[in-house]
Amino acid sequence: MPRSAHEVWMMDLRSSRMALGLIALAAFAGVFAVSSGVLAGTGVSLTGNAAAGDAGVLKIPASEITGDAKFYEYETPSGTVRFFAIRASDGSVKTAFDACDICWQTHKGYRQEGDFMVCNNCGNKYAIDSLGTKNMKGGGCWPGYLPSTVSGGNLVIQKADLNAGAWRFE
Repeated sequence: MPRSAHEVWMMDLRSSRMALGLIALAAFAGVFAVSSGVLAGTGVSLTGNAAAGDAGVLKIPASEITGDAKFYEYETPSGTVRFFAIRASDGSVKTAFDACDICWQTHKGYRQEGDFMVCNNCGNKYAIDSLGTKNMKGGGCWPGYLPSTVSGGNLVIQKADLNAGAWRFE
């Protein structure tokens, strides 16, 4: 049955919109796969150049750690663990889980405001220079302790420590 020029034009328009939608979806999926580390197979995602190292460690080039917090994700057997790394005013590197010792069940994590990391749940502020220690007082909001070292130009984090902190992300 012959179609009018308007019907043919509308079919072409729908086909074009669908094709553009599929192209946009494919582009988004590609960007997500690259940014999440899926294509790299590292198990690490978000910002940075973290890579699985030898002997159960995760290595991040220390040169990429600045005074601006970098957030990372690591896939453990129990799920995704989030953490951040930041350079303190004395040049040392501070690491912490992106989850509070108390507020972790909200899954809101932290954000940086100047020289402080701020809990996205309760609003408590923590001086970046004071991070990287255990919460010795017990209780209260505190960025989850994540031990790390700097060796051979890399920030080195034990995978066992990441696995041990996975409960904060359940």
